[in-house]
Amino acid sequence: MNKIDLEGRVVAITGGARGIGYAVAQRALNSGASVALWDVDAERLARSQRELGELGKVSAVTVDLTQEAAVAQAVEQTVAGHGAIDVLINCAGITGGNGATWELDPDVWRRVIDVNLIGPYLTCRAVVPQMLKQGYGRIVNIASVAGKEGNPNASHYSASKAGLIGLTKSLGKELATRNILVNAVAPAAAKTEIFDSMSQQHIDYMLSKIPMNRFLLPEEAASLILWLSSEDCAFSTGSVFDLSGGRATY
Repeated sequence: MNKIDLEGRVVAITGGARGIGYAVAQRALNSGASVALWDVDAERLARSQRELGELGKVSAVTVDLTQEAAVAQAVEQTVAGHGAIDVLINCAGITGGNGATWELDPDVWRRVIDVNLIGPYLTCRAVVPQMLKQGYGRIVNIASVAGKEGNPNASHYSASKAGLIGLTKSLGKELATRNILVNAVAPAAAKTEIFDSMSQQHIDYMLSKIPMNRFLLPEEAASLILWLSSEDCAFSTGSVFDLSGGRATY
């Protein structure tokens, strides 16, 4: 495996305690970065910090990403402990289960939007001023192919990821001349613990749409995410990069 040059960089990862976020943290540490894990699950966060700490400097902040004050505190703690935030990777997300649009409870619908879209908005809003002060930054938002195509029985999730793609494009244009690049990755399904919140019927549907006939591996996602987090990514911003095993058609 090649080493992406992140030597000396500070990488903040939301949802970093598990799944794709955990894989990103591993690869970042092996690429010379220090890592700040932001996650709402305090117990899992502590365990992940212990495990990943064997690879390098890892801090952890228990944070509800839907709360503005909590996000601001996470930024403050991370900058105090690491001296900077060079990279923000928004991995945290929920599915909200599956159901037809007219059958989904409005509170569930709102919660998915809060976590998957409002959360990244708040983290970007809090971190960008720090990046502007530094004169450097990379932001990578983890969207989904569902945000481009719209999965049936997942209108809340699909809408949240479509919104995240829109946020990425807008913010990327706003920061295009400030040495802060903002991109999104749109994966097909990766087999992580998030599958526990989906019906088997929906899981089977997602697999049937992937021409490679397998799910994405978290470490495969980490490879692209961290290239987009590096200085090697120098002329791409406001873009969406597919990780769909051939599913994406545009």
